[in-house]
Amino acid sequence: MKPHTQVRRGDPQEPEAVALLRASHSLMESLFPAEDNHFLSIEDLCVPDVLFLVAQVDDRLCGTIALAEKDGYGEVKSMFVAPEARGRGVARLLVQALEHEARDRNLPMLRLETGNTLDAAITLYSTQGFKTCGAFGDYKVNGTSVFMEKALV
Repeated sequence: MKPHTQVRRGDPQEPEAVALLRASHSLMESLFPAEDNHFLSIEDLCVPDVLFLVAQVDDRLCGTIALAEKDGYGEVKSMFVAPEARGRGVARLLVQALEHEARDRNLPMLRLETGNTLDAAITLYSTQGFKTCGAFGDYKVNGTSVFMEKALV
């Protein structure tokens, strides 16, 4: 039987989510200099202006994504899929669910920052309609960040 993938609201402090977030943070720390890492801490994901979603295959969490509401746009944060669940469309489902939430909140645009060596992430975002753009918010141009955005209106 094919496993069923569901995206739902999650709690960044639930044990499986913590494990995924720590794995994501460790990966980013291994790939990029500390000053170029812009991930949110687990505590920062628990504030009212951040919506945290998880992907669940059967009874196991396998992915995370967050929507941080900013002035005039939503920012995609904490996108991560466990290695054993990659290549199964989980990331695409997470991005689509986040976009749906952003539209429900009448956000005119989604923006994100990702790493220049994260080819699968860049490809995913591109296939979901994101285009490269300049630095936004508090971000500074550096040697490793790729900035992308998608208009929702």
